[in-house]
Amino acid sequence: MSLRQFEYALAVAEEGSVTAAAEALRVAQPSVSQQIRGLERDLGVELFSRTPTGLVPTVAGRAFLRDAEIAVNAARRARATARAGSEELAGELVVAVQMGLGTRQLPGALSALRRRFPRLEVTVFEEPNPTELERLARGGVIDLALMAGPCDEGLYDGHHLGDEEFVVVLAAGHPQLAVDRVALRDLEREPWVRFDPASALDGVLVDVLRENGLAPTTVARVSQTATAVRWAAHGLGVTFVPASAVPPGHEHLVRPVSPAVSQPVVAAVRPGAGPAETALLEFLRQETWYRFAQSWVAPPSTASSAPVV
Repeated sequence: MSLRQFEYALAVAEEGSVTAAAEALRVAQPSVSQQIRGLERDLGVELFSRTPTGLVPTVAGRAFLRDAEIAVNAARRARATARAGSEELAGELVVAVQMGLGTRQLPGALSALRRRFPRLEVTVFEEPNPTELERLARGGVIDLALMAGPCDEGLYDGHHLGDEEFVVVLAAGHPQLAVDRVALRDLEREPWVRFDPASALDGVLVDVLRENGLAPTTVARVSQTATAVRWAAHGLGVTFVPASAVPPGHEHLVRPVSPAVSQPVVAAVRPGAGPAETALLEFLRQETWYRFAQSWVAPPSTASSAPVV
């Protein structure tokens, strides 16, 4: 068995066919078919079943692919570390972000990283569901993650970057814009623009309103914080997001709430991290993170709703 066979099997699982996998890998289709057949012969099991919609991993295939993904990612990191010189770091860095965190801070840190290591390829994705973020981390897919801590110190080292206060977003002309801090009880009759029920952001909102004796009336659910802010700004309803997630030009429509709500922002980095992860962590530390008075009140499920990786 070889890493190339692992990569081919992972591509087939992702694309759903040998033809699409070959195109994604930029190799000939017979090469992919041959490698998959050889891998199945070595393993003594069938990795994929043919269905009307394409190739689907078998039970044995799913178990194999989980470990294959870990092996491929470990090899990728080993190659990047081996190639690391003063300015010659190459390879791929995978960064995952719990949706809504670091929206303003991460781009600056990544730009600084690319200037230091211009040959480094960086892949970043937002993940609203903390359970999925945990799965990716345990699968060895993620090199660095931004999350509302804590993290499992056995797999990742957690570094507290700062605290992110949540703010309510109101439409222009809303009477609560006249105050410096909005009392949550004064939002009792407001409709809400919310997020996916499985997302950490929606979990924070539900817990905060429940703690204050409020039951939200939902008018819409969206998948991005910027969309929620814009819809609230147009008067569809109010929404509740981390302060750094507010797009430029909408700052005059946000207010912190009372009692205050904050979350710690934690960078989870693999122990023994390479130069790319270490450099990105340092750039993230240099960014401005929102720190407020220590009287903030975190929602009771903040820790449980955050991914533990």
